[in-house]
Amino acid sequence: MKPTTLFPHNEDTRHSLPHYADAAIVSNRIIETLENKLPGPWQHIYIHETISQLDTNVLEMMEKGLLNFESLCHIYESRTLGKVATTSDDTNDSQLQIVNTFENQLIYFPEHEIALAGIYFYTSDHSWPELQCFAQSTEKALAFLQDVNEKLRQMLMQSVTYLVDTEEGVKRRNYGEHSGVSREEVMLEDTIKQDIFRSIDQFFTADGQFFKEYGLPYKRGILLYGSPGNGKTTLVKSITGTTNAPVVYWQITEFTGSHSIQEVFGIVTRLAPAILVIEDIDSMPDYTRSVFLNTLDGTQSREGLFIIGTTNYPQKIDPALINRAGRFDRAYEIPSPSVQVREYYLKKLDLKNIFSADQLVDMAKLTKGLSISQLNELYMSVALNWHYDGELAYQDRIQELQKQNKRSKKNDWENAETAIGF
Repeated sequence: MKPTTLFPHNEDTRHSLPHYADAAIVSNRIIETLENKLPGPWQHIYIHETISQLDTNVLEMMEKGLLNFESLCHIYESRTLGKVATTSDDTNDSQLQIVNTFENQLIYFPEHEIALAGIYFYTSDHSWPELQCFAQSTEKALAFLQDVNEKLRQMLMQSVTYLVDTEEGVKRRNYGEHSGVSREEVMLEDTIKQDIFRSIDQFFTADGQFFKEYGLPYKRGILLYGSPGNGKTTLVKSITGTTNAPVVYWQITEFTGSHSIQEVFGIVTRLAPAILVIEDIDSMPDYTRSVFLNTLDGTQSREGLFIIGTTNYPQKIDPALINRAGRFDRAYEIPSPSVQVREYYLKKLDLKNIFSADQLVDMAKLTKGLSISQLNELYMSVALNWHYDGELAYQDRIQELQKQNKRSKKNDWENAETAIGF
């Protein structure tokens, strides 16, 4: 039996519940408008706060033609009747244009038979905005949200998505298509590459059927550590660019807090199965430690998520991240390239064959301790000398890079005997 309502719209509550009377007037007129559009028992449906960024996601889908909609009316004549905004968060690349908005507007989605409205509510001392959902049943509202989540998942599979913690909350920014880094371009020992890629491929095969078959929790986390420039970012790009799943990069900032942690995991979990990349995880503020660890422990917050953390400073990593099962399951060192990898990489760079085979062998031996990025710099410097002066002089440039390493190295954590907490 349908429950009764003790205070219906048409009851005069001005003296007993004045603020409710104000809200009831607005709600009543919205429902009357919707009943004229589609007869039926329209009602306000509460959408839980964890459905974060719903308005942003839906507006983006409206702009891209993924959701059909009609603007039925504005709510208050004295408030916003239109919106002009920049097209990008990048101040160097943005233009003004007329954009859709829920603010002070009732928008109807005919295919789902639901409506969203950005309503301002007023009291004697302040006002506040609220996004409200109206439908003829909670089932229709749920079906709409499920469709939005699936459309969002498909949409985000076409681009690299960043969630950035800002002073105003978590902002989502998309930066074009996945960069084309093949797995062959990753300069790692074959055993490590095979272990990592086998793990990621199995996770996303048939939505984790392997995990279900063997009774394993459908979640996984790996930590990549090592000195800068040795290919952690390249490895991550090769994983995310060759995996058929949404990829979200979470950018930790000084504004990262308990609320943003919960919001990020709430957003990404709804996209699952998905990849969450947390670069420079050692920059997580100390005061968020317990919330972050508890979120990693949560079954629901991790279901269907493959989390990749990276750090240049593993000695700063809290051992609690590694030493407890279910947080980060494996830690992989991305070391300085071996002599074999250095020779192979320098040969790959040498498109114009300016080095002889013996010179490549010699360079590989002399460049011990140099990173992949430093090998790039070495090749560019030597190629410039060759182009302008006809001389290689690679020994001098290698010595300069080795001296640079010694000056910049602040500790010996790369030593295999140094304890780093896992």
